Amino acid sequence: QIVSSKTLTKPLVLKNGRPAGKGSIMITAEEVKDNRVVILEVEARKLDNKDFFGKSDPYLEFHKQTGDGNWVMVHRTEVIKNNLNPVWRPFKISLNSLCYSDMDKPIKVECYDYDSDGSHDLIGSFQTTMSKLKEASRSSPVEFECINEKKRQKKKSYKNSGIVSVKHCEITVECTFLDYIMGGCQLNFTVGIDFTGSNGDPRSPDSLHYLSPNGVNEYLTAIWSVGMVIQDYDTDKMFPAFGFGAQIPPSFQVSHEFPLNFNPSNPFCNGIQGIVDAYRACLPQLKLYGPTNFSPIINHVARFAAAATQQQTASQYFILLIITDGVITDLDQTRTAIVNASKLPMSIIIVGVGAADFDAMEFLDGDNGVLRSSSGEPAVRDIVQFVPFRKFQNSPKEALAQCVLAEVPQQVVNYFSTYKLQPPQNPAA
Repeated sequence: QIVSSKTLTKPLVLKNGRPAGKGSIMITAEEVKDNRVVILEVEARKLDNKDFFGKSDPYLEFHKQTGDGNWVMVHRTEVIKNNLNPVWRPFKISLNSLCYSDMDKPIKVECYDYDSDGSHDLIGSFQTTMSKLKEASRSSPVEFECINEKKRQKKKSYKNSGIVSVKHCEITVECTFLDYIMGGCQLNFTVGIDFTGSNGDPRSPDSLHYLSPNGVNEYLTAIWSVGMVIQDYDTDKMFPAFGFGAQIPPSFQVSHEFPLNFNPSNPFCNGIQGIVDAYRACLPQLKLYGPTNFSPIINHVARFAAAATQQQTASQYFILLIITDGVITDLDQTRTAIVNASKLPMSIIIVGVGAADFDAMEFLDGDNGVLRSSSGEPAVRDIVQFVPFRKFQNSPKEALAQCVLAEVPQQVVNYFSTYKLQPPQNPAA
């Protein structure tokens, strides 16, 4: 059994509210804002019908009041088609966008009938406060008359244009990436390197694994660029690193998950320099072979991520970095592996080196549609980020790392918020 899971100690040190070191590119000012949100369940009844054919298509707009007295829209609900008694799906609004944390600050709610040409008709409106909304419960909803002032001025018998009922109002903390990290969530990084024959004979200058006179190649440059950021999130700087697709000593059987240091019981390398040293040391001992199978190493890391789901807090997250020349041969198995991993606390970063056709990598990225397994099962979330190395050849070295790690914070937040898991030590508490 190869060990590839390592529990990291608290990886960030803050300076003036921001992480120190190059790793700070993963955190923006948005990460340290007030992250309380309001969750609302709202429905309405007996709304005025604004349509000549059929019924109104109502939606709600929530507005906050600015310091100069103007109103600014902060949220628009979904449109409920052809219904005078709509029930909107639960939605959330930032407490800071809604009332600046002042529970008695006016909030205006407007109800409209949606029109496809953009000329939406006002059904009615009302004002309230967070203090009032907080009184709502499913057993005792807070109700408001929806008033259309123009209609009220024209008709003395006018009462209202319907009733809006707030069935539930809850203020909760929505953790950011920084909250999870500072709350004790431990990041586990694993590196996988492609040693398949399509890279070319390492002794040939045409090979992607060829070490130039100054001792570098695209694989090493990618390892350094990304690793220099990753290591800022790890205090002991010990990383498990693996290769795949090569014949390895002593029997020279093909392996798709061998440790670069050839030590199955301790595959950890000391810092990025340790990964580089292990790579250089193992390269002459390998026979590049194939096929290019991603699924074994993805499933390997996924086993540790699956074990972490037994914990009831957001305590561990796994990131697999794969550096490859992109000629993948087990696409169906890899699709299935990624779909399964999408249910786990895990992200996959793929850096493509060389000039191969990376269509398969773009496909796995899932940015152009939901990735599905070979059986048709959709991924529950997007966990793959693909970056072609040569796109950044003439850019500052930080540019590659920034692009590679751009989606990781949101993927971490998305997973733990979906499963309603809080950090072991909740910073908000």
